[in-house]
Amino acid sequence: MNIYEIEEPERGKETFLLLHQTPTLKIEAIRSRLSVAGVIYDQNEDEWVVLVRGSATMEIQGVKHALKEGDSVFLARHTRHQVLSTSDDAVWIGVFSF
Repeated sequence: MNIYEIEEPERGKETFLLLHQTPTLKIEAIRSRLSVAGVIYDQNEDEWVVLVRGSATMEIQGVKHALKEGDSVFLARHTRHQVLSTSDDAVWIGVFSF
């Protein structure tokens, strides 16, 4: 499985590829093409996400963060966050713990 071969989403959307899952852990690749703000998340699980390709702007608890390749963010459960925009080639790895 190659994370860079994840299906390209339509502009303004994201696609998700499940890489591994257990009862307490989920790892997925995420491909983003967002030019306008995406979904506001308030998740029941912890999430660590790393941007492995491209660039992105996120808002976390009302604070904007510019991310570049290699940047990672830990989002504790119920931390409100939103991806505001990404480059067309943005690829993330998300690790979720339940």
